[in-house]
Amino acid sequence: VQLQASGGGLVQAGASLRLSCEASGRTWSGYTMAWFRQAPGKEREFGAAIRWSGGGSMTYYADSIKGRFTVSRDKTKNMMYLQMNSLKPEDTAVYYCAASARSLIVSTLRAATSYDYWGQGTQVTVSS
Repeated sequence: VQLQASGGGLVQAGASLRLSCEASGRTWSGYTMAWFRQAPGKEREFGAAIRWSGGGSMTYYADSIKGRFTVSRDKTKNMMYLQMNSLKPEDTAVYYCAASARSLIVSTLRAATSYDYWGQGTQVTVSS
């Protein structure tokens, strides 16, 4: 079971980036996936999650990125994406994708401990 994150880079404030997370090794349909980030000297924090509910998908965001970032998923390709717009210097961090081995309830999907699998992280640096 592997998650591979990519798409990070160095950009100026106001720019956009799209992160990708490729999942392999099992069928991910029906499980919750998420993006977390960790800035230097800070704890890993929740960014966004996507879970399947009632035949469709539901998305959840941290307040700090709501309205600027969009999480999406392509089940046919086992891919998850994070479209990041209007980037700010405070978005600078290593971004990690994560997946659970089960469908998470809403009250638990913001906790890093709820996820069973993690990608290696991709660096996003936003200059002012």
